[in-house]
Amino acid sequence: MSQRSNRLFGLGMLVVIAGMTGLSFAAVPLYRVFCAATGYGGTPDISGTRSPGAEAQLITVRFDANTNPNLPWAFHPEQEKITLPLGQDQVAFYTATNKGHDAITGVATYNVTPEKVGKYFHKTACFCFDEQTLKPGQQMQFPLSFWVDPAIANDPNTADVKTITLSYTFFRAADDAARTAAMANAGPHVGKLQTGAGG
Repeated sequence: MSQRSNRLFGLGMLVVIAGMTGLSFAAVPLYRVFCAATGYGGTPDISGTRSPGAEAQLITVRFDANTNPNLPWAFHPEQEKITLPLGQDQVAFYTATNKGHDAITGVATYNVTPEKVGKYFHKTACFCFDEQTLKPGQQMQFPLSFWVDPAIANDPNTADVKTITLSYTFFRAADDAARTAAMANAGPHVGKLQTGAGG
């Protein structure tokens, strides 16, 4: 073997050793990327696509109901809370019963807490701000549909939020002063949303 051949062989061996050393350092990060992309080894899939049955990040929505003292109604949510995947549309129900002796018209306002999550909570259908008239003793169920924007998990200000509270308050429709005050204190995300609207 000539001196030139020995040099080429030695240089080749150095390249192979350097490559193997580099790959050994890259093995752990590459394995993590592989696991994250495929879900192998129990690592959550972060590829951005959801396969059927794949579980997305979950959030819990609690339901609260209040009635202004001037309105003789019993008002409550049908469910205490719902845990749902971010981005998934969900339906919930509230029920009101007129405990008075006359037909009474009420109007509901709503609020979402903590306030910082308001822009990520989307109601696609609700009963708020519509006048609802109940006869004496009449009971009525009010549905609403909503979803929580997955972007909530990427916002540093809301990434720690695991529970959102959706609170409705019913007022007597004629009691404009109390209703106006409630709306003023509810925050910028208050309002009836149409299908596909944000906020």
